[in-house]
Amino acid sequence: MLRRAIAACRGAALAAVTLAFVPASDAAGATLESVKERDAIQCGVSDGLVGFSERSASGDWSGFDVDFCRAVAAATLGDETKVVFTPLSAGDRFEALRAKRVDLLSRNSTWTLEREATLGVLFAGVTFYDGQGFMVMDRPEITSALELGGARVCVQTGTTSALNLGDFFGTNSMRFEERGFASAAEALGAFQSGECDVLTRDVSALHADRISLGRPSAAVILPDVISKEPLGPVVRNDDVAWFNIVKWVNFALMNAEELGISSRSANEATASAKPDVRRLIGAEGDLGIKLGLDAEWALRAVRTVGNYAELYERNLGTRSKLGIPRGLNQLWSMGGILYAPPLR
Repeated sequence: MLRRAIAACRGAALAAVTLAFVPASDAAGATLESVKERDAIQCGVSDGLVGFSERSASGDWSGFDVDFCRAVAAATLGDETKVVFTPLSAGDRFEALRAKRVDLLSRNSTWTLEREATLGVLFAGVTFYDGQGFMVMDRPEITSALELGGARVCVQTGTTSALNLGDFFGTNSMRFEERGFASAAEALGAFQSGECDVLTRDVSALHADRISLGRPSAAVILPDVISKEPLGPVVRNDDVAWFNIVKWVNFALMNAEELGISSRSANEATASAKPDVRRLIGAEGDLGIKLGLDAEWALRAVRTVGNYAELYERNLGTRSKLGIPRGLNQLWSMGGILYAPPLR
């Protein structure tokens, strides 16, 4: 009897905890309605990262994360230009999302358990598989991160990079001096001025930083990758309907590449007899309706913004100024780990 009573108490306590984290049902779908009423998506992006989100002197935004926001706008509002971009620092990005200053965060943010469990957010899949690395300047004798013992390391505070930094040096029994900065720009400036010997960030960000240096050829990104940094779009956890829309736009862009549907071939795809293609373009089934959208939501996103490969090559790939090979971000069928559930 005593055991049963204890088990019952434990079950009640667990149920109470579980119920405390169940989102309010009246919030479901509210984000899409707000977006429609406003006739624009409020998208939080980086405050300046080459290849991902950068603003020109004329105020025009471009980049991989920027294009993803435009794909969501095309799918939901029928027009990829209906996006208001809000630049956010690493420190205020999640608070801006929770406070509903933005509907969607598309800002090189790493998907972690702690962020989903404590910040009231959900990651809608992975758009870029990254990892943390190190960059050195004028140090040809350094060929590995394991040779950085005693180095002064610049890092942005409030990021997973700062946490990984301590883990890496501690695990390898190496001393280092951490130089923390509130912004990525400050960390880069300190690295360039010689205040520290090493700059650590996601490898993709290091590629962007290197081309902005006065002497890019003197900077070397070491081959070591010390962490897993799956980057992806983020939404609030109180609106499953909006979460599903953002998540499936992400998957639609990947599936479009796999099926050979691009911005250039989108119109020809409407004549295809392949079931997978017909479901993606909305010619068969009611997938769009189930998301609260119309039949051509995915086709419209691909036609106006492009499939995953087009977004990648335009902003990050070997034909861009960053020149980052696809690597892990290649389709699973092409040697990478990019894999999207089917649209069916």
